[in-house]
Amino acid sequence: MRTRAHRLTALLAALCALVLVAAGCGGRQAETGQEAKRITIGYIAWDEDIAVTNLFKVLLEEQGYQVTTTELEAGPVYAGLAQGNIDLFLDAWLPETHSDYWKQYSGQIEDLGVWYDQATLNIAVPNYLTDINSIADLKGRSGQFGGVITGIDPGAGLSRITKNNAIPQYQLDYTLQTSSTTAMLASLEKAINEHKPIVVTLWHPHWAYARYPIKDLQDPLGAMGQAEEIHSVGRAGFSQDFPQVTEMVKKFRLDDQTLSSLENAVNSAPKGQEAAAARKWADENPQVISAFAPGQ
Repeated sequence: MRTRAHRLTALLAALCALVLVAAGCGGRQAETGQEAKRITIGYIAWDEDIAVTNLFKVLLEEQGYQVTTTELEAGPVYAGLAQGNIDLFLDAWLPETHSDYWKQYSGQIEDLGVWYDQATLNIAVPNYLTDINSIADLKGRSGQFGGVITGIDPGAGLSRITKNNAIPQYQLDYTLQTSSTTAMLASLEKAINEHKPIVVTLWHPHWAYARYPIKDLQDPLGAMGQAEEIHSVGRAGFSQDFPQVTEMVKKFRLDDQTLSSLENAVNSAPKGQEAAAARKWADENPQVISAFAPGQ
């Protein structure tokens, strides 16, 4: 009798343990991915990325997600994806601009597809510099520009390609002055307001082309590379953990005119109001949003 009771007790204990394990597994699952609806989007200080990141933030939050956005340079964004600390990045420039990071981390992240396919890296000057139309025209004229090409953040692929490709290939006696996109644009606006010469690194897509009288310099040597694609990428396991978001991301597409409109709206907003500007833009462009985010 005691043996039977002991066996029954052991059996009940085992059943309880199984129930607890199952409950525990269920609890852990609810803390991750689609069930928890917590997602971290990493972004770089490139204006198209600021714009689309804020757009996704407001759209996902309306679907009940808790969205954290984190600004970093490109290298730390890729490292964060590889380590699983960042879930999503919407501005991977391939195959050239982010090639170093792609070679290092592509095996640890998921490529979620292309949303823009005419991305270019450029060197630009104001339109009133009528005798400078090619990067080659900068040679021997560094004194006119203080010996400086005004660039963006030092970790950007644009900075690397300008420094390692354009300057040596065109034999330019210039220093690439890196700081940030914001600082570059401030210098560009100041020079244009004062009608002074300046040469900057820029890229398409960018709202600056609509706002300022500037032109891209021709690149007969192809030093700045060919048109690229902008990809969305996720950490390993992203599509499994976030199937609904993955579906949205894979359907996401913007053309030049639409992207310029979004960029201008978000980047013209007062600091701290970028998400509100993205929400307003989404409300004004329902046909664009419905194409990749049904129900919005």
